[in-house]
Amino acid sequence: MFTDPTLDRAKAVNSLALKAILLVDDDKQLASTLQWILADEDFLVDVAHDGEEAALKLKAHEYDAVVCDMMMPRLRGDEFYLKAREMRPELSRRFIFITGYPSDQNINDFLTGNDVDYLVKPFPVQRLIKRVKDLLG
Repeated sequence: MFTDPTLDRAKAVNSLALKAILLVDDDKQLASTLQWILADEDFLVDVAHDGEEAALKLKAHEYDAVVCDMMMPRLRGDEFYLKAREMRPELSRRFIFITGYPSDQNINDFLTGNDVDYLVKPFPVQRLIKRVKDLLG
């Protein structure tokens, strides 16, 4: 009996539940790059460029995880996290923060005080992919 390997692969892909990630970063070039990289890993990636936009998207859509920058205009990452925790408490343990300012006292206090996962910019892309997969696995 002949089996078409492309059909077998399509069945395998269709049987996987795609995970949705909200990526929040005001650096549009970095956000676009990370969106492309995570999409290439078979994640559905929605992008917001500040915490206010992210809060609106969180009201309208379900996400499995959030990758969020700390320093952004309008609503910083820590402020968005507190808002998101009120809106979707189940999502609070599925945040990964990214920051270029880990030694900033306020940022450090937030990251350590809330026991959240974070990466320091610049970080190896494979580390982000692994953290996201571990978080959702």
